[in-house]
This record gives sequence, structure tokens and C-alpha cells, in this order.
Amino acid sequence: MKIKIRTFDLNLAHDWAISGSVPKKTRTVIFVELVSNSGLTGIGETATSTRYQETLETAVAFLNRIDPKKLSFDNIPASMAYLDQLSPGDFAAKCSVNIALCDGAAKKAGQAIYDVLGLGFTENKHVTSFTIGIDTPEKVRQKVLEAEIYPLLKLKVGGPQDREILAVLRDVAPNKTVRIDANEGWHTREEALKNIEWFAQDKHIELVEQPMPATTNPKDMAWLKERSPLPLFADESYVSAKDVSLCADCYHGVNVKLIKTGGITGAYEALQAAKKAGLKRMIGCMIESSVLITAGAQLAELSDHLDIDTNLLITNDPYLGSTAEKGIISFANTPEKIGLRVQARANVMA
Repeated sequence: MKIKIRTFDLNLAHDWAISGSVPKKTRTVIFVELVSNSGLTGIGETATSTRYQETLETAVAFLNRIDPKKLSFDNIPASMAYLDQLSPGDFAAKCSVNIALCDGAAKKAGQAIYDVLGLGFTENKHVTSFTIGIDTPEKVRQKVLEAEIYPLLKLKVGGPQDREILAVLRDVAPNKTVRIDANEGWHTREEALKNIEWFAQDKHIELVEQPMPATTNPKDMAWLKERSPLPLFADESYVSAKDVSLCADCYHGVNVKLIKTGGITGAYEALQAAKKAGLKRMIGCMIESSVLITAGAQLAELSDHLDIDTNLLITNDPYLGSTAEKGIISFANTPEKIGLRVQARANVMA
């Protein structure tokens, strides 16, 4: 096995910001390619986040430590165990390798990853939200207008203009279903409840994601869950399956992201654990190309909600994969029919 590592700058159509972050128009991701001695290739991707103590530099450093001879498309559990020996963390970096391993293994089996996992994929069933990042009211208006074809929006909040921004959104899209994502932006249970109760006056608000910091006392989160008029979903509080017991007490659902769980296999475990605990399940994303987005789509049958849209927010996606026309996730027109079902755009990757 050989490993190839490449960083790539994804360009966003608009500045991107969430609660507590600085607006940016570029995000750098890492692509990993594994090539077996027989020439079989698997592709993976990761997007790092300092929120989880990982950076582009730490991920590249971890990937450069890997001995590719200890990776195998024939034994993904052993390959991941080897990566865990290298580091107990670095889950975003491991994510890229895991996706590439799953891609290669499924190609070898002549199946799509979702079929190897026994999940299948139902067309015309899975709808993703389209995310509106924190911005000025004028910019939010523009973004919502551009998102007219998408039936479901996610609105990032946690700034001083939240109420004005929702008013602008409603002026453009009065009846569209909206999810609220605070990204840990409210710091006391009283502040969180006050904001949630205000948002709940809008009958088209579906849920609220991560209202308070993951470090919040669980008793305060349980207090908020008991009183919240809207379902609460954990994101930063649900890193992997090990967090399921805490989240079952404090939230109604969880947001599973592959970069948090270490890839497809870890996300599968996190989704199954949440299902067993009676939690609703969302599959989410960072700023990602169609490689990571399509990897998340492989697990759609285990989800209640999808938030895998950020390939729609970039202008130079280097891969073709699952599509989201009018928000409906589909594999019907992917050029590749097995494995991850993605293909590089030669003119972009060159």
C-alpha cells in the first residue's frame, strides 16, 4: 500500500462564520489516497477543527507518521487499530484514512459502501438542510434568496443580531422549515431557555442544535432539556459513541460528523449507539468537498435528519459525488457506481 497526502483550498461563495469564529472565505481540507500493490485506489478527506484540538498541521503530521504497509483494504478494523496505536486522538486525520479504506474495500467487493454496510440507499427520501452562516442581515437576505430551491434551512445563531436575522429570513422565506444552530453560543441555562422560547414562537422552527457549551454541567443541560419547547440536538457534546449516555440525559438527538468519529466506521457506531439509546440522529458536516459529503451520505439510512450541504457552498469542488438537487440527496447520477462513488474533476485537481 502507498499513501498520498494533498492539501486543497476550498473557496466559499460567501464568507463563512459560526458563533465564536472569524468570517473566512477559504477552508483548507486534506485529501488522502491509498493505492494497493494491485493498483486499487481509495480516496478520503478530512476537515480539521481547532474546536477538537486538531489543525491542518497536526493532521498532516499524523498522516506522515503512517506506515502504509500496515493498512489494508481487507482488514479495516486492524488498520484502524494500528492508527489508534499511533495516537489516541487525531480523529479528523484518521477520518481521511478510514474513508479511503472503506472506499477501497467496497470497490474490491464491487459494491457501494452503503451496501457493504448492509444499509442500502433509498432515492427520493433523504433531504439535507442548507446552511446560512452568521452574517449581516443584508448578506443573510442574499443567502436566503440564493437558497430558494432548498426546502430546509439551518440558521447559524449566537450573535448580537440573531432576531433581526431571523426576521430577514422570514421576510424572504416565511414558511420554510428552519433549524437553529447555536454552536455553543449561549452560556447559561437561563439565557439558552430564553432564546429557545423566543425561537419557538416561530412554528416553522424544527429544532435547536448545541445551545450551550459542551463543558456545561450536565445537570444544567438536563434542566434545559426538561423545559425546552423545541428538541435539542448535541453536536460538540456528541463526539463519538462513548458520549451516548450523557447525551441521552441532556438532549433529544445528536449530530454525528465523520471528522469527530474518525470516519465512516466510527460514525456508523455512533449512529447505532444513538439509535439504541432512543436519540434522534442527524448526520452533519464541516466545510467539506463532495468526498466527505458523499461519505456521510453513505449512512443516510441510519439518520432522521441530514445536514450534509457544504459542498453546495463552495465554488471549486474538486470531486463529483452524491448530488443534492432541491436538497434531495441522490446517488442516481454519480459517475462511479461502487465504493465511495466519487470521481475527481480533472480540471480542478490538476
